[in-house]
Amino acid sequence: MNKVAVIDIGTYSTRMLIASYQLKETLEESIKTIKDILSLGKITSLGKKVQETGYIQQESMLETLTVLKEYVMMAKEYKVENIIASATQACRIAKNASEFLLKVKSLGIDVSVISGEEEAKLSFLATAYGVMPESSFVVIDQGGGSTEFAYGKKEDEKYKLIKAISFPFGIVNLTEKYIKSDPPKEEEINQMRKYLKEQIKIAYQDMKDTKEIIGLGGTITTVMALEKHIYPYDSSKIHNQILTFEAIDRWLNKLSKMTIQERKAIPMIEDKRAEAIISGIVIFHTAMQIFNADKIKISEYGLRHGRLIKYIADKLNLDLGV
Repeated sequence: MNKVAVIDIGTYSTRMLIASYQLKETLEESIKTIKDILSLGKITSLGKKVQETGYIQQESMLETLTVLKEYVMMAKEYKVENIIASATQACRIAKNASEFLLKVKSLGIDVSVISGEEEAKLSFLATAYGVMPESSFVVIDQGGGSTEFAYGKKEDEKYKLIKAISFPFGIVNLTEKYIKSDPPKEEEINQMRKYLKEQIKIAYQDMKDTKEIIGLGGTITTVMALEKHIYPYDSSKIHNQILTFEAIDRWLNKLSKMTIQERKAIPMIEDKRAEAIISGIVIFHTAMQIFNADKIKISEYGLRHGRLIKYIADKLNLDLGV
Protein backbone atom coordinates (compact mmCIF):
# COMPACT_ATOMS: atom_id res chain seq x y z
CA MET A 1 0.00 0.00 0.00
CA ASN A 2 1.48 3.33 -1.13
CA LYS A 3 0.42 6.71 0.25
CA VAL A 4 0.86 10.15 -1.25
CA ALA A 5 -0.23 13.68 -0.34
CA VAL A 6 -1.54 15.84 -3.20
CA ILE A 7 -1.99 19.57 -2.66
CA ASP A 8 -3.89 22.06 -4.81
CA ILE A 9 -2.63 25.62 -4.20
CA GLY A 10 -5.49 27.50 -5.75
CA THR A 11 -6.26 31.16 -6.21
CA TYR A 12 -9.03 30.90 -3.63
CA SER A 13 -8.42 27.80 -1.52
CA THR A 14 -5.59 25.45 -0.57
CA ARG A 15 -6.60 21.80 -0.44
CA MET A 16 -4.86 18.55 0.42
CA LEU A 17 -5.73 14.95 -0.34
CA ILE A 18 -3.92 12.04 1.29
CA ALA A 19 -4.70 8.86 -0.59
CA SER A 20 -3.47 5.31 -0.88
CA TYR A 21 -2.99 3.38 -4.10
CA GLN A 22 -1.48 0.21 -5.50
CA LEU A 23 0.40 -0.12 -8.76
CA LYS A 24 -1.23 -2.66 -11.06
CA GLU A 25 -0.48 -3.70 -14.63
CA THR A 26 -2.72 -1.03 -16.17
CA LEU A 27 -3.61 2.54 -15.25
CA GLU A 28 -7.32 1.66 -15.07
CA GLU A 29 -6.64 -1.17 -12.59
CA SER A 30 -4.37 1.10 -10.54
CA ILE A 31 -6.99 3.88 -10.43
CA LYS A 32 -9.52 1.44 -9.00
CA THR A 33 -7.24 0.89 -5.97
CA ILE A 34 -7.20 4.60 -5.00
CA LYS A 35 -8.69 5.24 -1.58
CA ASP A 36 -9.10 8.68 -0.03
CA ILE A 37 -7.68 8.74 3.49
CA LEU A 38 -7.94 12.43 4.34
CA SER A 39 -9.31 15.43 2.44
CA LEU A 40 -8.86 18.97 3.75
CA GLY A 41 -9.45 22.44 2.39
CA LYS A 42 -9.05 25.99 3.65
CA ILE A 43 -9.88 29.28 1.95
CA THR A 44 -6.58 31.18 1.84
CA SER A 45 -7.36 33.76 -0.90
CA LEU A 46 -3.89 33.61 -2.47
CA GLY A 47 -5.18 35.48 -5.51
CA LYS A 48 -6.69 38.38 -3.61
CA LYS A 49 -5.89 41.64 -5.47
CA VAL A 50 -3.47 39.85 -7.83
CA GLN A 51 -5.49 40.98 -10.85
CA GLU A 52 -5.47 44.56 -9.56
CA THR A 53 -1.87 44.85 -8.33
CA GLY A 54 0.01 42.12 -10.19
CA TYR A 55 1.33 40.74 -6.91
CA ILE A 56 0.39 38.12 -4.33
CA GLN A 57 -0.35 40.05 -1.16
CA GLN A 58 1.97 39.32 1.79
CA GLU A 59 -0.99 38.57 4.06
CA SER A 60 -2.36 36.00 1.61
CA MET A 61 1.09 34.50 1.09
CA LEU A 62 1.64 34.07 4.84
CA GLU A 63 -1.80 32.58 5.37
CA THR A 64 -1.28 30.06 2.58
CA LEU A 65 2.20 29.11 3.85
CA THR A 66 0.81 28.62 7.36
CA VAL A 67 -1.81 26.20 6.01
CA LEU A 68 0.83 24.40 3.93
CA LYS A 69 3.04 23.92 7.01
CA GLU A 70 0.08 22.27 8.77
CA TYR A 71 -0.49 20.04 5.74
CA VAL A 72 3.16 18.95 5.66
CA MET A 73 3.01 17.98 9.34
CA MET A 74 -0.14 15.92 8.74
CA ALA A 75 1.33 14.28 5.64
CA LYS A 76 4.41 13.22 7.61
CA GLU A 77 2.20 11.76 10.34
CA TYR A 78 0.55 9.60 7.68
CA LYS A 79 4.01 8.57 6.42
CA VAL A 80 3.37 9.46 2.77
CA GLU A 81 5.99 8.62 0.17
CA ASN A 82 5.76 12.05 -1.46
CA ILE A 83 4.09 15.46 -1.14
CA ILE A 84 3.25 16.88 -4.57
CA ALA A 85 1.49 20.13 -5.32
CA SER A 86 0.03 22.09 -8.21
CA ALA A 87 -0.21 25.88 -8.21
CA THR A 88 -2.70 27.52 -10.56
CA GLN A 89 -3.86 30.93 -11.83
CA ALA A 90 -2.54 33.23 -9.07
CA CYS A 91 0.94 31.76 -9.48
CA ARG A 92 0.69 31.90 -13.27
CA ILE A 93 0.22 35.66 -13.35
CA ALA A 94 1.69 37.13 -10.13
CA LYS A 95 5.02 38.94 -10.55
CA ASN A 96 6.22 37.65 -7.17
CA ALA A 97 5.10 34.04 -7.71
CA SER A 98 8.71 32.78 -7.74
CA GLU A 99 9.26 34.17 -4.24
CA PHE A 100 6.18 32.34 -2.97
CA LEU A 101 7.06 29.07 -4.75
CA LEU A 102 10.58 29.04 -3.27
CA LYS A 103 9.04 29.27 0.19
CA VAL A 104 6.66 26.43 -0.65
CA LYS A 105 9.54 24.23 -1.85
CA SER A 106 11.48 25.00 1.35
CA LEU A 107 8.66 23.24 3.25
CA GLY A 108 9.47 20.00 1.41
CA ILE A 109 6.66 20.25 -1.11
CA ASP A 110 7.27 19.28 -4.74
CA VAL A 111 5.31 22.10 -6.37
CA SER A 112 4.82 22.98 -10.03
CA VAL A 113 2.82 25.73 -11.70
CA ILE A 114 0.51 24.11 -14.22
CA SER A 115 -1.01 25.82 -17.25
CA GLY A 116 -4.74 26.34 -17.63
CA GLU A 117 -4.83 23.63 -20.28
CA GLU A 118 -3.01 21.19 -17.98
CA GLU A 119 -5.46 22.04 -15.22
CA ALA A 120 -8.39 21.30 -17.52
CA LYS A 121 -6.87 17.97 -18.59
CA LEU A 122 -6.21 16.87 -15.01
CA SER A 123 -9.73 17.80 -13.89
CA PHE A 124 -11.10 15.90 -16.89
CA LEU A 125 -9.10 12.79 -15.96
CA ALA A 126 -10.23 12.90 -12.35
CA THR A 127 -13.87 13.48 -13.18
CA ALA A 128 -13.94 10.84 -15.89
CA TYR A 129 -12.65 8.11 -13.60
CA GLY A 130 -14.39 9.48 -10.51
CA VAL A 131 -17.88 9.84 -12.02
CA MET A 132 -17.55 7.41 -14.94
CA PRO A 133 -20.05 8.97 -17.38
CA GLU A 134 -21.32 6.69 -20.12
CA SER A 135 -21.53 9.23 -22.94
CA SER A 136 -20.10 12.62 -23.93
CA PHE A 137 -19.65 15.14 -21.12
CA VAL A 138 -18.30 18.60 -20.29
CA VAL A 139 -16.43 19.20 -17.04
CA ILE A 140 -16.69 22.74 -15.64
CA ASP A 141 -13.97 23.28 -13.05
CA GLN A 142 -14.66 26.66 -11.47
CA GLY A 143 -11.82 28.11 -9.45
CA GLY A 144 -10.76 31.37 -7.87
CA GLY A 145 -8.80 32.83 -10.79
CA SER A 146 -9.66 30.60 -13.74
CA THR A 147 -12.41 28.28 -14.92
CA GLU A 148 -11.76 25.26 -17.12
CA PHE A 149 -14.12 23.62 -19.60
CA ALA A 150 -13.08 20.12 -20.75
CA TYR A 151 -15.07 18.06 -23.24
CA GLY A 152 -14.68 14.35 -23.85
CA LYS A 153 -16.36 11.00 -24.14
CA LYS A 154 -16.01 7.31 -23.42
CA GLU A 155 -14.53 5.17 -26.19
CA ASP A 156 -13.61 1.48 -25.85
CA GLU A 157 -13.91 1.63 -22.05
CA LYS A 158 -11.47 4.56 -21.92
CA TYR A 159 -12.05 8.29 -21.64
CA LYS A 160 -10.89 10.54 -24.45
CA LEU A 161 -10.40 14.28 -24.03
CA ILE A 162 -11.54 16.10 -27.17
CA LYS A 163 -11.20 19.77 -26.23
CA ALA A 164 -10.01 21.73 -23.19
CA ILE A 165 -10.26 25.50 -22.65
CA SER A 166 -9.10 27.54 -19.65
CA PHE A 167 -10.74 30.93 -19.14
CA PRO A 168 -9.07 33.63 -17.00
CA PHE A 169 -12.12 34.18 -14.79
CA GLY A 170 -12.99 32.79 -11.38
CA ILE A 171 -14.84 33.81 -8.26
CA VAL A 172 -12.03 36.03 -6.93
CA ASN A 173 -11.37 38.22 -9.98
CA LEU A 174 -15.06 38.33 -11.02
CA THR A 175 -16.09 39.49 -7.56
CA GLU A 176 -13.34 42.12 -7.44
CA LYS A 177 -14.22 43.40 -10.92
CA TYR A 178 -18.01 43.41 -10.90
CA ILE A 179 -19.47 43.32 -7.39
CA LYS A 180 -19.10 46.66 -5.65
CA SER A 181 -22.30 46.64 -3.56
CA ASP A 182 -23.50 44.58 -0.61
CA PRO A 183 -25.84 42.96 -1.46
CA PRO A 184 -24.85 43.08 -5.14
CA LYS A 185 -26.98 45.19 -7.46
CA GLU A 186 -28.87 43.45 -10.25
CA GLU A 187 -26.96 45.62 -12.73
CA GLU A 188 -23.62 44.32 -11.37
CA ILE A 189 -24.70 40.71 -11.78
CA ASN A 190 -26.02 41.43 -15.28
CA GLN A 191 -22.69 43.00 -16.30
CA MET A 192 -20.87 39.92 -15.03
CA ARG A 193 -23.31 37.63 -16.85
CA LYS A 194 -22.83 39.58 -20.10
CA TYR A 195 -19.05 39.08 -19.90
CA LEU A 196 -19.41 35.38 -19.03
CA LYS A 197 -21.79 34.75 -21.94
CA GLU A 198 -19.23 36.08 -24.41
CA GLN A 199 -16.56 33.79 -22.94
CA ILE A 200 -18.57 30.61 -22.40
CA LYS A 201 -20.02 30.74 -25.93
CA ILE A 202 -16.45 30.05 -27.13
CA ALA A 203 -16.48 26.74 -25.25
CA TYR A 204 -20.01 25.94 -26.40
CA GLN A 205 -19.02 26.09 -30.08
CA ASP A 206 -16.72 23.08 -29.63
CA MET A 207 -18.72 21.28 -26.94
CA LYS A 208 -22.38 21.73 -27.90
CA ASP A 209 -22.93 18.00 -28.57
CA THR A 210 -22.36 17.06 -24.95
CA LYS A 211 -24.91 14.83 -23.24
CA GLU A 212 -23.95 15.73 -19.69
CA ILE A 213 -22.53 18.63 -17.67
CA ILE A 214 -20.38 17.90 -14.60
CA GLY A 215 -19.42 20.60 -12.11
CA LEU A 216 -16.41 20.88 -9.81
CA GLY A 217 -15.40 23.39 -7.16
CA GLY A 218 -16.42 24.77 -3.81
CA THR A 219 -19.30 26.87 -5.14
CA ILE A 220 -21.29 24.07 -6.73
CA THR A 221 -20.68 21.66 -3.83
CA THR A 222 -21.82 24.38 -1.41
CA VAL A 223 -25.04 24.89 -3.40
CA MET A 224 -25.64 21.14 -3.23
CA ALA A 225 -25.09 21.24 0.55
CA LEU A 226 -27.61 24.09 0.77
CA GLU A 227 -30.15 22.28 -1.41
CA LYS A 228 -29.86 18.99 0.53
CA HIS A 229 -29.39 20.59 3.99
CA ILE A 230 -26.03 18.85 4.44
CA TYR A 231 -24.22 20.11 7.52
CA PRO A 232 -21.55 19.40 8.56
CA TYR A 233 -20.16 18.91 5.08
CA ASP A 234 -20.07 15.29 3.91
CA SER A 235 -18.47 14.67 0.49
CA SER A 236 -20.07 11.22 0.22
CA LYS A 237 -23.50 12.92 0.16
CA ILE A 238 -22.36 15.38 -2.52
CA HIS A 239 -20.35 13.33 -5.02
CA ASN A 240 -22.25 12.10 -8.09
CA GLN A 241 -25.45 13.89 -7.06
CA ILE A 242 -27.62 15.97 -9.39
CA LEU A 243 -28.50 19.67 -9.08
CA THR A 244 -31.27 21.07 -11.27
CA PHE A 245 -31.08 24.42 -13.03
CA GLU A 246 -34.20 25.39 -11.09
CA ALA A 247 -32.34 24.84 -7.79
CA ILE A 248 -29.30 26.86 -8.93
CA ASP A 249 -31.58 29.66 -10.15
CA ARG A 250 -33.45 29.67 -6.82
CA TRP A 251 -30.27 29.83 -4.71
CA LEU A 252 -28.79 32.57 -6.91
CA ASN A 253 -31.91 34.70 -6.42
CA LYS A 254 -32.01 34.03 -2.69
CA LEU A 255 -28.30 34.53 -1.88
CA SER A 256 -27.82 37.58 -4.13
CA LYS A 257 -30.45 39.45 -2.13
CA MET A 258 -28.51 38.84 1.11
CA THR A 259 -25.60 40.83 2.53
CA ILE A 260 -22.26 39.10 3.08
CA GLN A 261 -23.01 38.96 6.83
CA GLU A 262 -26.36 37.31 6.18
CA ARG A 263 -24.72 34.70 3.95
CA LYS A 264 -22.07 34.08 6.62
CA ALA A 265 -24.86 33.23 9.06
CA ILE A 266 -25.83 30.20 6.94
CA PRO A 267 -23.98 27.16 8.39
CA MET A 268 -23.28 25.55 5.00
CA ILE A 269 -21.42 28.64 3.72
CA GLU A 270 -17.87 29.23 4.96
CA ASP A 271 -17.22 32.80 6.10
CA LYS A 272 -14.76 33.65 3.31
CA ARG A 273 -16.84 31.86 0.66
CA ALA A 274 -19.79 34.10 1.57
CA GLU A 275 -17.93 37.01 -0.04
CA ALA A 276 -17.53 35.39 -3.45
CA ILE A 277 -20.15 32.65 -3.82
CA ILE A 278 -22.48 34.79 -5.96
CA SER A 279 -19.89 34.99 -8.75
CA GLY A 280 -19.43 31.22 -8.64
CA ILE A 281 -23.15 30.56 -8.95
CA VAL A 282 -23.42 33.03 -11.84
CA ILE A 283 -20.71 31.06 -13.70
CA PHE A 284 -22.67 27.80 -13.47
CA HIS A 285 -26.04 29.49 -14.03
CA THR A 286 -24.79 31.17 -17.22
CA ALA A 287 -23.03 28.03 -18.48
CA MET A 288 -26.16 25.93 -18.02
CA GLN A 289 -28.22 28.51 -19.92
CA ILE A 290 -25.79 28.52 -22.85
CA PHE A 291 -25.57 24.71 -22.92
CA ASN A 292 -29.37 24.40 -22.55
CA ALA A 293 -28.78 22.10 -19.56
CA ASP A 294 -31.57 21.50 -17.06
CA LYS A 295 -29.29 19.65 -14.62
CA ILE A 296 -25.66 19.30 -13.59
CA LYS A 297 -23.88 16.40 -11.90
CA ILE A 298 -21.53 17.23 -9.03
CA SER A 299 -18.06 15.71 -8.72
CA GLU A 300 -15.82 15.73 -5.67
CA TYR A 301 -12.97 14.45 -7.85
CA GLY A 302 -11.00 17.42 -9.15
CA LEU A 303 -7.46 18.61 -9.68
CA ARG A 304 -5.98 16.71 -6.74
CA HIS A 305 -7.31 13.36 -7.97
CA GLY A 306 -6.16 14.25 -11.48
CA ARG A 307 -2.65 14.95 -10.24
CA LEU A 308 -2.70 11.63 -8.37
CA ILE A 309 -3.72 9.79 -11.54
CA LYS A 310 -0.85 11.49 -13.41
CA TYR A 311 1.54 10.53 -10.58
CA ILE A 312 0.51 6.88 -10.93
CA ALA A 313 0.77 7.06 -14.73
CA ASP A 314 4.31 8.44 -14.42
CA LYS A 315 5.25 5.49 -12.21
CA LEU A 316 3.86 3.17 -14.91
CA ASN A 317 5.82 5.14 -17.56
CA LEU A 318 2.61 6.14 -19.32
CA ASP A 319 2.27 9.46 -21.14
CA LEU A 320 -1.11 11.07 -20.49
CA GLY A 321 -0.21 14.19 -22.44
CA VAL A 322 -0.40 16.34 -19.29
